[in-house]
Amino acid sequence: MSDTANRVVPHTANHFVLTAQIESLKALRYTPAGLPALDMELVHESDVSEAGQNRQIKLVVRAVALGSLAESLGKQAVGSQWRFTGFMAASRNKPQPSKQLVFHIQSFQPEAILQ
Repeated sequence: MSDTANRVVPHTANHFVLTAQIESLKALRYTPAGLPALDMELVHESDVSEAGQNRQIKLVVRAVALGSLAESLGKQAVGSQWRFTGFMAASRNKPQPSKQLVFHIQSFQPEAILQ
């Protein structure tokens, strides 16, 4: 076998979709490059089936949006429900990289709340 055949190809998919409510919005800030940035917390609740068992999920996700998306999200009401898409990345805390994840939002659209 060649070295190429033994090499493991890393997975490159990093796509995250979450239906959630806006729990909190911080003040709009600007990156060193001058981009608007908005930090927020999102709350997700759902019921899922795992290994044949029902499981209730409730979680809080740290999230950030950049550019015009940050400006648009900053105008939304706390408590409003949305479908967010984007990717996950480690928090950029210095001097060491963080083990905490941050959801980087790339798009959002209204999500109807099911009764």
